[in-house]
Amino acid sequence: MPKLLTLLLLLLLIAPPKTEIPDSKRASDVRSKVWPKLQQELKTKGFATNGPAVYIRIIKDLSILELWAKQDNKYKLFKTYDVCTYSGGLGTKTHDGDGKSPEGFYTIEPKQLNPVSNYYLAINVGYPNKVEQLKGYTGNSIMVNGNCASIGCYAMTDARIEEIYTLVYQAFAAGQQQIRVDIFPFRMDETRLKLYNAYYPNQTAFWRTLKPGYSLFEKNHVPAEYHVKGKDYTF
Repeated sequence: MPKLLTLLLLLLLIAPPKTEIPDSKRASDVRSKVWPKLQQELKTKGFATNGPAVYIRIIKDLSILELWAKQDNKYKLFKTYDVCTYSGGLGTKTHDGDGKSPEGFYTIEPKQLNPVSNYYLAINVGYPNKVEQLKGYTGNSIMVNGNCASIGCYAMTDARIEEIYTLVYQAFAAGQQQIRVDIFPFRMDETRLKLYNAYYPNQTAFWRTLKPGYSLFEKNHVPAEYHVKGKDYTF
């Protein structure tokens, strides 16, 4: 085998081809507009400006999306965005057409970006995840999207999704392979659990399976890795 071909094969084994990130003129134009501003904000707050690793956390009852960026080995809050609207109030999605927005632990990869969405720009959160599949939950195409319109999604204004989408795109472009999106009904301390239990008693057992993941992130500022035990999250 010629030496050049051998070298090329070795290089492919050591450094597999870079994952393609879906793109469009719309998304590219948005990056050109907002990325320089975001880079300046990242720099001002002490983050890397070449597309730091990111983590997304949504708190339903507050209608906020938190964008955390990695600094050293931990994540630090970079920006908080108001959610324009989401569907169905508190309590997680369980089946197609229930009008609910999901709660749980999700993972996004580059292929889940939609740069030509009917809702401007969109990120598929990955519902149903493994736990939800085991429980037989149905539904799909649950997004964080623009256009301030939701049927089970977490809708932002177009200006907000421009920033969120661009930060996610740049994190993938810089080499992050997966991004966690954790969605909680509220900030999960015992006081709020007891308060909401009075209004949503049928959700409490499920919410208690989310609480350890929330608490671990609060303690370590690293997204908590979960496993599946039976049909529930375990940490």
